[in-house]
Order: sequence, then structure tokens, then C-alpha cells
Amino acid sequence: MITEKKNNRNWVFWLVLFVLFCIAVYVLRSVLLPFVAGIIIGYLLDPWTSKFEKWGMNRTFATFLVMFLVLIFMIPALIILIGIIDEQLGQFLAELPRYITSLVKKMEPVFIELQDHFPSLQPEKIREYLKNNMTNNLKIVGSLMGGLVSGGFALINLLSLLLITPIVAFYMLRDWDNFLAKVKELLPRNSKKEIILQAKEIDRTLSGFIRGQLSVCILLGTFYSVGLYAVGLELGVLVGFIAGLISFIPYVGSIFGFVVSISIAFAQFDSLTPVLHVALVFVVGQFIEGNFLTPKLVGDNVGLHPVWVMFALLAGGVLLGFLGLMIAVPVAAIIGVLLRHAIENYKHSSLYR
Repeated sequence: MITEKKNNRNWVFWLVLFVLFCIAVYVLRSVLLPFVAGIIIGYLLDPWTSKFEKWGMNRTFATFLVMFLVLIFMIPALIILIGIIDEQLGQFLAELPRYITSLVKKMEPVFIELQDHFPSLQPEKIREYLKNNMTNNLKIVGSLMGGLVSGGFALINLLSLLLITPIVAFYMLRDWDNFLAKVKELLPRNSKKEIILQAKEIDRTLSGFIRGQLSVCILLGTFYSVGLYAVGLELGVLVGFIAGLISFIPYVGSIFGFVVSISIAFAQFDSLTPVLHVALVFVVGQFIEGNFLTPKLVGDNVGLHPVWVMFALLAGGVLLGFLGLMIAVPVAAIIGVLLRHAIENYKHSSLYR
């Protein structure tokens, strides 16, 4: 009875601490983005740094080496990617009026079919409605992009992200083991073993999902971009890159990429064969992801259900914006592990019995 009361007090303490932490994150959400990004980068690169350290290399030098190697690969890749996207975007915008006209023209049989079934419909009004709405939507997108580029606060956030994130990532990567050792010293002695076991399970879940899913997103985005570029789809690199990037949201990346690519292909090409080639890129991509990439890189034992991941991302985005999207999966993993342990404790409690 005394032990159960003590466990209840422990749960109350950790619950209060968690609530206070959530409140602090919400209050400081406008300044936390570069720090959270730096911590995530440090966490992702820690295994590489630890490997160099095991080979007899100094931790600081190993950190420098890992950061340098990442920058050496990332900067040229980003420069090439941005150059291709800029070229395709300019070409696409120049051809956009022709695409809209072509798309409306190709929908003529649909309009005729609708008028046969619904005589009261007026095809001319539908065509005008589609043209006007496409134009208005494009103007809205252009205004939003202009606002994001010219907005002073957004520019400050971008600069802080570019300047502060690498510094935070370097120090977190260099002092990761020391940081973990100090956290272990502060753990309550009676609950230390249980907390460490839960922390290891959280780390296994996070490393299995985040590191694995990040690899899947990069490989899938590369495949989609190269595939769509090879079949001649204008804006294919950008669409493929975005589709791969958001593939960590179950089914959303592939559905988004497929719908947008087919729409562009339908407006761009005059025959059905290139449209089928575009569709084939996504069919092959989904086959590779489902049968090779996800099973090998992510696995089935991470304990994060797709519905739980989608809910966490939506909730995080609504509450904290981009910061919420970044921390949604780690928080979902932590909550999932704690809930599993809470259920196990409940099954061994007198309340359940």
C-alpha cells in the first residue's frame, strides 16, 4: 500500500513537470526553432561522431569532422537542387497560361458529358469559373510567397535558423555524452533503473523512426525528382523533392506527388503516354518504399502507428506551427512509450485487479 502511494506521488510529480515543460515550450515557441533544430541535428549525427570516437579520435575533432563532411555533401547538393528548381519554376510560370488553356480545353468532353446528364449546367460559366479561380489562386500563392520573402520577422527567423542552428548542433554533438551523464545523475534513485529503461526504449523508437524515415525521405525524394525529370515533367524536380520530403507523413507524400504530377502532366503533354510514364514513376517508387526502403531502414518495431503520427503532426502544426511539426514525432514517441509503461503498471495495480 505504501509502495503504491509512493508510485502515485512519482506519477504526479512527473505529470506536473511535463505540464510545466509544455507551457514553457508554448510560451517560448517563437525563439525555440533554431535550438530545437540544432538538438535534432546533434541527435541524428551522434552515432557517426561516436564511431569516430571509438576509433581513437578526440570527441571535439570528431564533431568537427562530422559537421564538415555533412556540409561538404549538403551545400553542393543544395546549390544544384536550387538551381534546377529555379530553372524549372521559371519555365513553368512562363508556360502556365498555355497549361491552363490546354487543361480547360482537355476538359471539354467532361463538360459535354455533364451537360448531357444535367441540361441546366452551362459549360461556358464552368470554364470561366475554373479560369478565374486558377488565376486568383495563383495570385494568392504569389502574394503569400512575396510576403514570406519580404517579411522582416520571417527573414530574422531564417537568419537565426542558419546562424544559430549549426552552433547549437556543434555543441550538442560535442557534449552529448556529458549531457546524458549529467541527466542520469539527476534522476531519482528509486526510479532510476525504470526511467533509464524507458529512455532506452524511447531512443530505440526515435532512432528507428526518425533516422530511418529521414533516409527513406531523402532516397524517395531523389528517386521521384530524378524519375520525373527523366520523363520530362516540368517542375518535376520540385514536386518530387516535396513528395519525398513529406513522405514521413503516412500516404500524404505519395498522394500529393501523384496528384500534382498527374495534373501538371495532363496540362503539359498532348498524348497519354507521358502521363502514364509519370504515374509509373510513383508506382515504382511506392513499390520500392513498401518492399525495400521502409522494412530495411525503419522496420516494423518502432511502435508508432501511422494514425498516431498523423494526429501528432496535425496537432503540433496547429499548436506550434513549424516548431510543432519538428517536435511532433519525438513527443509522440515519448508519449507512446510512457503510455505503454503506464498501462503495464495499471495491469499490476490493485485498481485493475
